[in-house]
Order: sequence, then structure tokens, then C-alpha cells
Amino acid sequence: MVSLRNMLKSKTLLTSALVISLLSNSCATLGGKEISDGEINAEAAKAYEEVKAKNKRSTNAEWTAMVNRVSDRIAKASGENYKWEVVLLDNPEPNAWCMPGGKMAVYTGIMPVLKTEGALAAVMGHEVAHATLKHGKQSYSRSIREHTAGLLIGAATIVGGQLLCKDSTCKTLTALGGAAAGFAVTFFSLKYSRGNESEADERGQLYMARAGYDPSESIKLWERMGASGGKKPPEFMSTHPSDDTRRGNLEKWMSGAKAEYSKAPIQYGLGDTIR
Repeated sequence: MVSLRNMLKSKTLLTSALVISLLSNSCATLGGKEISDGEINAEAAKAYEEVKAKNKRSTNAEWTAMVNRVSDRIAKASGENYKWEVVLLDNPEPNAWCMPGGKMAVYTGIMPVLKTEGALAAVMGHEVAHATLKHGKQSYSRSIREHTAGLLIGAATIVGGQLLCKDSTCKTLTALGGAAAGFAVTFFSLKYSRGNESEADERGQLYMARAGYDPSESIKLWERMGASGGKKPPEFMSTHPSDDTRRGNLEKWMSGAKAEYSKAPIQYGLGDTIR
């Protein structure tokens, strides 16, 4: 996610979930049974339906239209044949995410920070890239190897009926049940590696360019995101690249992204201003 994977901080979580050991990017094993991408994507889709049901949709028609068209263009630019879907949630957190299989959400709290439609394309390019690069699977596998977490798919029991966290999306997960709860808890507690984040930056920059948005806006976006945040830990202590590293990488990849942008059937530039 956009440096916001730390939003779920549960102190009292017991699980009756089955533990999935992910052996590769293409399959996992659960009790000796191989689980395909399709099955994991199906669990994400269930959790997504629950999240939509428990969160308020935005009534801002202009923002909703922008989120729909940008996400559609980025999804098509990715070339991945997922069952793409996006929703704009009325939530003050500056956040956006894409679950495995292409289920996306944008929070209204991020819109004023973005300033332009092109910046939204940069965010959605980054999030979509996490899904198409299957970083979720890699993170699940790494968690199991390091014995820091299990992939909770199957069932989840939340002590006292609540999760102790600050994010409003996290609070709504207390009402979820069964496999949807297990997957959602895992997804919102997930942290990608610095390598994953850099890969998503690079691939996302290409996606936005192919979709017709000026890739130079990606650099301006991360500058604004950095300016809007609080004090950050040193890069070696963080799962995200530092702002300086991120900007340097985006500049390094810019020539390739500009080449993709020049080939886009329609060039939207920075698109509309977010008001």
C-alpha cells in the first residue's frame, strides 16, 4: 500500500484459522492441498464484499467518477485479466489499496493530498502493481518463514469481539466472520518489503504512463505524500524506501516510463484537478 500497511495493530487476536504455507508465487499448500491463485483471489473477493458492506461509500460524485475512470484505465494498462472493481470509501485515512485479484478501494482522505488525477493514477498504478506482481503471496510466505505471522484463511476469532487499532477500516472488521475475517485481518496487517515497494513504484509508473498519465506526476505525488506525513524512521528501519530513495528511483526509471507515455493512444497529462 501507499506506506500505510501498518494500520492494523491488534494486541489480542486468537485464531482458529488454518495456516497456509506458501511455497511459491503460483501455489500454496493447505493441509497438503494445493491452493491456486484463483482460490486465494476468491477469499479476497469475499473479504472485499464484507468491507464494502461495513464501510460508508462516498457521496462525492465527482471524486467517485474520477476514481472509477482512473482505476479502469490503470487496470486495463496492467494487461491482467482480473475481475477488477473499485470503490471510494468515506474514510479520513489517506489510503488506497488493491487486494489480490484486483479488488480496490480509495479512501476520501487521500484525495485532497493527491491534487491531480495524474497523482491518483500514480497511486492506483502502485497498488495495482502490488496485485499483479503478487506481492501478497510473497509477504505471506515471508511471514511464515520468519514465524512472525500465519496466513489466516479459514476462520478467525477476535478476543472480546474487537481489534485494537486506530484505523476506521480495521474497526469495521470486527463484524466480519469466517474466512472473510481471516483474510481481511491478514491483508490489513500486511507489510511489504522495501524491494516489493520499489518494484510496485517502477511497475506502477509504467502502468500510469501506458494509461495516458504523465509519469512525472509520480515524483510530485511522493513529494506531497512525504510532506503530509509525520516523522519517519530511517530507511533501514522501515519497510518502505526513504523519500529520497523513492524519488531517485522514479527519476531513474523516468525515461522508460516516458517512452510508454509517448505510445499511449490518448494522453491525459495530469488530468483534472481534485477539488
